[in-house]
Amino acid sequence: MSEEIILELVDLKKHYPVLGGVLRREVNTVKALDGISLAIQKGECLGLVGESGCGKTTTGKAIVRLHPPSSGHIFFHPKGQENPVDIAALSPRQLKGKNLRHKLQMVFQDPTTSMNPRMLVKNIVAEPIQEQEKLSPKELEARVVELLTLVGLNRDHLFRYPHEFSGGQRQRIAVARAIATHPEVLVLDEPTSALDVSVQAQILNLLHRLRKKLNLTYLFVTHHLLVVKYISDRIAVMYLGKVVELADTETLFEQTLHPYTWALLSGIPSTEIDAPKARILLEGDVPSPLDPPAGCRFHTRCPFALDLCSEAEPPLLATGENHQVACHRSHETRSLFHSYTKEMPPAAR
Repeated sequence: MSEEIILELVDLKKHYPVLGGVLRREVNTVKALDGISLAIQKGECLGLVGESGCGKTTTGKAIVRLHPPSSGHIFFHPKGQENPVDIAALSPRQLKGKNLRHKLQMVFQDPTTSMNPRMLVKNIVAEPIQEQEKLSPKELEARVVELLTLVGLNRDHLFRYPHEFSGGQRQRIAVARAIATHPEVLVLDEPTSALDVSVQAQILNLLHRLRKKLNLTYLFVTHHLLVVKYISDRIAVMYLGKVVELADTETLFEQTLHPYTWALLSGIPSTEIDAPKARILLEGDVPSPLDPPAGCRFHTRCPFALDLCSEAEPPLLATGENHQVACHRSHETRSLFHSYTKEMPPAAR
């Protein structure tokens, strides 16, 4: 992994209008993504975790411009180009005209619905290649076979339809299609969540090998903390459209500073039957993104919230090398966690 930044999000927002009434006018706004800033380094895998509805997938779709951002910037530093490009400011035609579209690709959560059931695998993988290159039929088939081989399939799979494959094989085809255009950044939207555990390990190992072999950069979106721990170099934790903690993987697991991250990690099951475990049960539901709470968005469920937390939104600040957290009490959270665990009834530990 290099120190060179390949993708930088600056105050990125994505709001979806809520229409109502006979005239279908905008009556409210869903703040799915409400001002996040991230820098992704070339060659790294940045994990993005959080509860359902926190804005993880929206972030990925905004990066590849499936959903145009409402405001903010997405600075992309393509290989061989000196100045970054703000892809958030480009129209779809400009994005394609500047030869950038193929450099940002996405692998979706469900490989079944992301592929045309009436197309052969040969055509599914070949379609993005034909958009970028002019190859003869023989050269195109050779390129498709090469891609299938890279992901663990072979020539025998060329003339089959998606329904003839297992879930793991379909995800391999989806990965082959994503790398067909020689991308620099891959957004992986929970690529293993629909698979059996043994198949998940195979796909994770495949993604790890491809990252090294093809010099790819990943944004890995998931809610599975052990999966993100295995594959990611750094992890960003999101809550209700905001990043609340960002750190190296080892640091995040060993030196957690945000109460929400602490609660997430406490839910990881232990492999030891008699191991003491303090499980943090958050009270209440996640607030609606239609009307997020003022101040810190987590204060309505945080066991350590102060009056200040409901009044002022904490900025994402550095607390150490490669560690950022958005919490008014970050300087004392370690001692708060310890005292909270001691005060818990034994049955809850």
